[in-house]
Amino acid sequence: MSTIPAENRPPPGPPRVVAISGMIFAALYIAGLVFARLAVPADPTEPGAWLGDPTLRSWVRFALNVIPLTGIAFLWFMAVLRNRIGGLEDRFFATVFLGSGLLFIAMLFVAAAVSQGLLATFAAEGRLPARSETYAVGRAMGYALVNTFAVKMEAVFIIVTSTIALRTAISPRWMAFVGYALALVMLLTITDFAWIALVFPSWVLLLSAYILFIDFGRKHRAARGAEGKAPHEGKAAGD
Repeated sequence: MSTIPAENRPPPGPPRVVAISGMIFAALYIAGLVFARLAVPADPTEPGAWLGDPTLRSWVRFALNVIPLTGIAFLWFMAVLRNRIGGLEDRFFATVFLGSGLLFIAMLFVAAAVSQGLLATFAAEGRLPARSETYAVGRAMGYALVNTFAVKMEAVFIIVTSTIALRTAISPRWMAFVGYALALVMLLTITDFAWIALVFPSWVLLLSAYILFIDFGRKHRAARGAEGKAPHEGKAAGD
């Protein structure tokens, strides 16, 4: 009976709840962005009139509360991708992959912390921050972190993941080229377009759906193959 060396064995598949982490991330990130964009004007120089509306404040508070869960889900999504790459992982691309992904989460958390500080400070004081330098700095900082720096890291993550996909065939070539196109749009689009941040979770949702579809089909074929072999094995044992 031959044994397969440990280094050549395919990595075990992650649990199903972990495999859908990309979809969970996409759903939470899109929900948070939509609520934040509907509540807060896209212009980073706006005077903060939304703080006077309790409904808009609750929308922003919801968006900020889902950020930690969003970051955790994205970490699991990165783990799922690395698991699929397995022993084919290249150290050069792995470094960029991990660096861009972790920087994206860090910027997202910092932006959420700054926004939470502004919300807690001015909502508690019950006054509009129209002439507050603190609000102006915090608002501009949060906007730049999400719409400039985080978006660029998202683009880098898409590029390196698409490159790894082409080299290891963990996804079809057309999906990698779609990733390149989306990343190019994110790198070249001016930061005044506030909805550009929705491109990244949409790409993650597409890739996660493909991974789940392929894994489900593979397990289904394996189950059918095992059922087909069982009668022959039983007959052989009887003979």
